[in-house]
Amino acid sequence: MNIEQIAVIGAGTMGNGIAQVCAVAGYQVLLVDVSDAALERGVATLSKNLERQVSKGTLDADKAAAAKTRIRTSTDYTLLSGAQLVIEAASENLQLKQRILQQVAANVAAECIIATNTSSLSVTQLAASIEHPERFIGVHFFNPVPMMALVEIIRGLQTSDSTYAQALVVTEKVGKTPITAGNRPGFVVNRILVPMINEAIFVRQEGLASAEDIDTGMRLGCNQPIGPLALADLIGLDTLLAIMEAFHEGFNDSKYRPAPLLKEMVAAGWLGRKSGRGFFTY
Repeated sequence: MNIEQIAVIGAGTMGNGIAQVCAVAGYQVLLVDVSDAALERGVATLSKNLERQVSKGTLDADKAAAAKTRIRTSTDYTLLSGAQLVIEAASENLQLKQRILQQVAANVAAECIIATNTSSLSVTQLAASIEHPERFIGVHFFNPVPMMALVEIIRGLQTSDSTYAQALVVTEKVGKTPITAGNRPGFVVNRILVPMINEAIFVRQEGLASAEDIDTGMRLGCNQPIGPLALADLIGLDTLLAIMEAFHEGFNDSKYRPAPLLKEMVAAGWLGRKSGRGFFTY
């Protein structure tokens, strides 16, 4: 199958980024969300990111303009019928993703590949929620999508070899480097990264050091480009909490328990950059 049309479900941070890199790579893109307002916000962010790349000289102005013309938006799932690949990029909530995937499967051809951008949930379990689960696969992009070079490809138990091969082709065409990960909570990168951030939150919770000193220590002592608490704010503390809770449940191991401070900050609405306040103020 020659993939020419890609649909992305969800116009948020991950979804609009995925739509952007697909459009820049030459694919026709349909961006779908629950409301016109959400779609307008997603397209505005996408356009701003394209303009930033042009201003930095990392993207040709003509290519950016052409990419914009390849993107359509809609709230209507019936328009998915022409897509050869659908990438779901909703929030990390199992029931939400299952509902969306069932809607997708009901509106696409049987041979259409369906992918999830999950960062922690079981690809096998999500695949089981749709007909023809052999066409289902995980394609985990990283935030910010236009800048980050990696995509984790996760095969569920049901994923066919042809689906896996097509996912590799698309990943490389959009300019990313794929690695293949097993279907375990967090896969490879987040399995290592998120518990490290959670431990940094424990360190802050216990008053061992200020947020600034924790981040300075990890930047200068471990050569990390960004400190773990600043990275937590960038990712979103609600997203981090959802991932840690998925780890805790999936592995049934207390070492993955979310830090109480993380829970409390999410309850307060201190979610990081997107709310203006997290471990730092924005």
